[in-house]
Amino acid sequence: MAGFFTSLTGSWLLDRAIDDGSSMVGGATIVPRSGGGFGYREQGRLTLPGGQVLDGERRYIFVEEVRGFAVLFAEAPPRLFHRVALRRERTNFIGTATHLCGADRYDSRYAFGPGGGFVIEHRVSGPRKRYTIVTRYSRSGSPAA
Repeated sequence: MAGFFTSLTGSWLLDRAIDDGSSMVGGATIVPRSGGGFGYREQGRLTLPGGQVLDGERRYIFVEEVRGFAVLFAEAPPRLFHRVALRRERTNFIGTATHLCGADRYDSRYAFGPGGGFVIEHRVSGPRKRYTIVTRYSRSGSPAA
């Protein structure tokens, strides 16, 4: 999978839907990091079900691995979110991962399409959290995977 993230570097439009009625639109950038891996930064406007609008930002670090990649929280020091093993399904690359946050569980699915767009879905379940987040990424003027 070496070089996979090189094809994802640059700017992306993001469109996020959360099944509680919240949504977010904005942008994301993926850039090579001097210490290795790729930095991910998203910024956007989060609209809550009641209509309140907030600015949102999130950062991660992506590190390529032999069969996929690791996603780390961009903290000091970085902390593992999950590891994603990619497999080819027809013309797409699909990956899944799980992350435990206390008693809550994040089941994630990554789908990278042939046109360059991709979708990340997180299904969160547990005693404190229960929701699904679907984020679609596209280059300006092109559809997401």
